[in-house]
Amino acid sequence: MPIKFSKEQVIDRIKFENPWWKTGKIDAYYGKMKRREYFQLLFPLLVERTIKRAVVMMGPRRVGKTVLLYHSIDELLNKGVDAKNICYFSIETPLYNGIALEELLNLFLQINYKSTSSELFIFFDEIQYLKNWELHLKSLVDSYHNIKFVVSGSAAAALKLKSQESGAGRFTEFILPPLTFHEFLSLTDNEGLIVPIDVEKEEYLYTDYRTNDIKGLNEVFLNYVNYGGYPEVSLSETIQSDPGRYIRNDIIDKVLMRDLPSLYGISDIQELNSLFTYIAYNSGNEMSLDEISQNSGVAKNTIKKYLTYLEAAFLIKIIHRIDQNGKKFKRANFFKVYLTNPSLRGALFSPITPLDKFMGNMVETAIFAQWHHRNNFDLYYSRWSSGEIDIVSLDAKQKPEWCIEIKFSNRFAKNPSDLKNAKSFCKKHSLKEVLVTTIDIEENQTIQDITYKFVPASLYCYKVGKDIIDSKRKRIKKKTEQNKA
Repeated sequence: MPIKFSKEQVIDRIKFENPWWKTGKIDAYYGKMKRREYFQLLFPLLVERTIKRAVVMMGPRRVGKTVLLYHSIDELLNKGVDAKNICYFSIETPLYNGIALEELLNLFLQINYKSTSSELFIFFDEIQYLKNWELHLKSLVDSYHNIKFVVSGSAAAALKLKSQESGAGRFTEFILPPLTFHEFLSLTDNEGLIVPIDVEKEEYLYTDYRTNDIKGLNEVFLNYVNYGGYPEVSLSETIQSDPGRYIRNDIIDKVLMRDLPSLYGISDIQELNSLFTYIAYNSGNEMSLDEISQNSGVAKNTIKKYLTYLEAAFLIKIIHRIDQNGKKFKRANFFKVYLTNPSLRGALFSPITPLDKFMGNMVETAIFAQWHHRNNFDLYYSRWSSGEIDIVSLDAKQKPEWCIEIKFSNRFAKNPSDLKNAKSFCKKHSLKEVLVTTIDIEENQTIQDITYKFVPASLYCYKVGKDIIDSKRKRIKKKTEQNKA
């Protein structure tokens, strides 16, 4: 039988969770933390009032969603919003168990003598702990026109499913993925390793950035591969000494043993765990349902469902195959599966070294982890009887428009003639250039009308993540200006 808490106990908890009502500031614990780049993408949605929608922030566990909410509150306070117009609730708090969102809202209004005609900001953190949260939130959005509701939750698959089912036209989804490499550099105070380039004066380089210390950048890149997806892991040497315990317990196990089983009615948790372990170990390798079934002991039909669930939970990303002609296969018998962040593999097994045989796979995984941040994900890999290209982008007519070979080796920069697959693919599709990643060589070589652009994998990884977030920021700025006009 659930414990019934008194109204006074609940009010005391609400006051405790909102210290800025007295101090005018958020807790120093959150205030001293660096802001993620994604803060600049979330905040414009939070203050947008021309469209009556709640913001639903979702993403994997431990990527910093609660911190982002506190930083948003901090910015509202900095911009002069009355501290008592802002209220934060952590729905996982036991005292709130069984209390409807509207009841919590009314308690806040009573405490601070506020009217619903005021422009208020209400934050509900860990919303998945409330049953039928999406129905509660939809009702609030429809009923309280002057209140901006922002919610977050870690059960990403459940949030996304229910948000799409019930929140059409009422919710704005905001995905917070693991850290990009450029965010990792910022959080760990290593931004000085990257130097912007005056592209008008530097004609031959591929990226808009350069490093004056490629050895140092590669060392930080290896740290990113092993520990870099999650802010707490990135900043704590204690956690890095035993990443398996932290990431496995707080991220992987809670998703595999609690979130997904409760959402989809999975009864054989060990089976799901076995499949994910197999995928994590082979991140970046081509797979088939037959092969996975044989190696994991899970039936093919079950694998299909589990892959969908794991992708919805933001643990994996499936990349589909095209042939040498750039055509998609009618039956997707073969595909690649990448972890959404390479540090998941290191936590399950062990951190890798540059000489590890899986280093190439993890470099691929890290680079795809940057591309996952793009809204419209349309990348493929190409494989045929005698060759393969790691990344291919198709244009609007479904024809290859650019391609990339991901290597963690300098061999091909020294012997570009060995890039036969790239040459063949480029010739077939009239592509004039191909990007090839290296360990530390950056140069262009043109052979038989094809330009091979060699760039260090770490530098390219930085560029992809940085450019995608910058493009998102520009789109939000443009949209905000259009709404004001």
